[in-house]
Amino acid sequence: MCYFRRTVLLLLVLWAYLCSHGDGLRALRRTTGGRRGGAGVGLTLMGQDANGVPLRRSKRGWMWNQFFLLEEYTGMDHQYVGKLHSDGDRGDGSIRYVLTGDGAGSLFVIDENSGDIHATKRLDREEKAYYTLRAKAVNRITNTSLEGESEFIIKIHDINDNEPKFTKDPYFTEVPEMSPLGTVVTQVTATDADDPTYGNSARVVYSILQGQPYFSVEPNTGVIKTALPNMDRETKENYVVVIQAKDMAGQMGGLSGTTTVSITLSDVNDNPPRFPKTPESTEPGSTVAVLRATDADIGRNAEMNYRITSSDGPSMFDISTNRSTQDGVITLRKSLDFERKRSYTLRIQVENSNPDPRFLRYAATTDGATVKLIVEDVDEPPVFDRVGYVMEVKEDVAVGTIIGSVSATDPDSSRSPVRYSIDRRTDMDRVLNVHPGNGSVFMLRTLDREDIAWHNVSVIATEFNNPRLMSRVPVYVRVLDVNDNAPTFATYYETFVCENAKANQRIQTVSAADADEPIGGHRFFFSLAHEASVKANFTVRDNKDNTAGILTRRNSYSRLQRSNYLVPVVISDSDFPMQSSTNTLTVHVCTCDREGNMQLCNQEALVLTAGLSTGALMAIIFCVLILLMIVVLFAALRRQQRKKEPLIISKEDVRDNVVSYNDEGGGEEDTQAFDIGTLRNPEATEESKQRRDIKPETLQPPIRRTVILPPAHRDNADVRNFINQRLQENDQDPTAPPYDSLATYAYEGSGSVAESLSSLGSMTIEGDQDYNYLSEWGPRFKKLADLYGGEDSDKKD
Repeated sequence: MCYFRRTVLLLLVLWAYLCSHGDGLRALRRTTGGRRGGAGVGLTLMGQDANGVPLRRSKRGWMWNQFFLLEEYTGMDHQYVGKLHSDGDRGDGSIRYVLTGDGAGSLFVIDENSGDIHATKRLDREEKAYYTLRAKAVNRITNTSLEGESEFIIKIHDINDNEPKFTKDPYFTEVPEMSPLGTVVTQVTATDADDPTYGNSARVVYSILQGQPYFSVEPNTGVIKTALPNMDRETKENYVVVIQAKDMAGQMGGLSGTTTVSITLSDVNDNPPRFPKTPESTEPGSTVAVLRATDADIGRNAEMNYRITSSDGPSMFDISTNRSTQDGVITLRKSLDFERKRSYTLRIQVENSNPDPRFLRYAATTDGATVKLIVEDVDEPPVFDRVGYVMEVKEDVAVGTIIGSVSATDPDSSRSPVRYSIDRRTDMDRVLNVHPGNGSVFMLRTLDREDIAWHNVSVIATEFNNPRLMSRVPVYVRVLDVNDNAPTFATYYETFVCENAKANQRIQTVSAADADEPIGGHRFFFSLAHEASVKANFTVRDNKDNTAGILTRRNSYSRLQRSNYLVPVVISDSDFPMQSSTNTLTVHVCTCDREGNMQLCNQEALVLTAGLSTGALMAIIFCVLILLMIVVLFAALRRQQRKKEPLIISKEDVRDNVVSYNDEGGGEEDTQAFDIGTLRNPEATEESKQRRDIKPETLQPPIRRTVILPPAHRDNADVRNFINQRLQENDQDPTAPPYDSLATYAYEGSGSVAESLSSLGSMTIEGDQDYNYLSEWGPRFKKLADLYGGEDSDKKD
């Protein structure tokens, strides 16, 4: 033992010497391990045992997990990276962890006591995908390394925080006109800075947002192709196509970017030479042709005049001379119509403006030419047969009812079919709709004339062959009135009557108002409501001019008995169907002088419908408060007495004195009226008893034991089997409610020694029966023994 202690002491001295002298560390033999996430560096100490055999103690070095960090972290706390730990750390604070490398101390910090590494800032994977760091553990006192320095990598996990970006914006390209379907136009490319090896953040899918139906794009490659064959440059030369690139494989939630592709149709020789034609859309006054005649003279002698001598289109054209060039300019006087006349033939004559009379007889001074003008057809928009439509509809019309129709035709010779639609900018409430084929206008919802009396919408007509050509026409819809509103008082009426009023005295004139507007005007009828005419205090007299007078019916009114009266007045209109309503007139009773002037009609009469003064009202409210306080106090006393009431009020309680027999019990909740001990297993312990008021945690039935009945009933095997069967069924069904109730079994059993006492089967038994055994059953069956045990009285006779 002493030798062992000396050896240990020697080793401690050697260790202290090595720690204090840097050169002594060369005596340590380092071993390194390359396992990621496990031991990184190990240290081996050399020594000898008691027998002189060299000792080797190898201890594990670092332990850490795979270090991954999520980019663009937005939490409030620093993001946790991982933990460094050395086997030499015994938790006494003697070891300090040191972190060096990429971002150490700025981006990444380490707790020198626990080895926990945190990221202090938000990191972007696109700036730097991983960081290489080195860690070591040093003695806090001597600042010497306890473990060899180890290197580890923190990799930044990617999130989808970069949208796809196209390499160009915009693109410019050309494709020959009249190219076949599917001709490749160009290819667009979009790149995503997210990690292509992690998820679908950098998987880009292309789609076309603008440019249909002329072009299409392949989703995966971005190749743009023609989607229509034989596109004509002479019809449309330039196209703008918008392409979208969306990451996450095009799924919802992905980021997207767009670019514009400008496509020009290059020309091919697909048109023969033609003489110029005059479009039918040329405006009057426009130049349609220019003629040039030649004259060998010069100056004033070369001036000439042009005129039209004949034409198959009278007053359609005019000709004038351009004095600077001496050309004949043919202009249009009226509008052309290709569908009516497709060509015109003119005879033009030219002559000198200043002829010399000396040479008139030697040569002709005029010349003529025939000019044929061909009218070119221009695709025109559809033309409505009216400049506007007026339609009428009743306000109670059903949804889907057709209220009219519009009609438009294509004026061109092709007679393209016309498609109709509603300009929703003029029908924001979606009141009307139009059939696209036949132009029928129908209702989308019911209307209310009192809300809007007129609805102005526009109907658009477009050609099927050329949807860009369209025309519109206004449609004015007038909502016709129906009698759907009941007349009411024109205003709120409130009047007064004197206590000394005379009968048939007018106290108020009322008028009516109605939101409807019948064609013949309003006619209202006034009457007293039927329920108030039995004991009426006032009468209603119709003035036949849409007004009515409210008259007194008694000679006097008492303000003390009643200060307010409500007079129900029925107002009816004369339209079909007749509408009526009951309106109430408030009449206050006031004191007046002999001339009928009001003297006493204070605010109490106007405010209090019961005719009570302020003092009386305060007294009533005070009494009600006292009654409420009494009720609350009484309820509190009752609650206190109920808490102190004992379970048994007196010693004379009948529940302790009355002994009842043949009692069926009080139902499933009455568990005190029966002794159910005979149905329980006397050998069962209380610890194994399950609670029946809650649902058991498991559906496994508990261990069953055979119920042992008292010795007097062991020979009743059928009753025992019946009870055992029912008991097992109830115990194996833990969810059968109620859990705390008593299960009773109305089973008489079979093979009873008493057999059946019923007389229903006595007629089938031959011979006499002996009932003397009833006297052996005890005092409870004495009555039956007296009735059946003795000899029959008929036999005694």
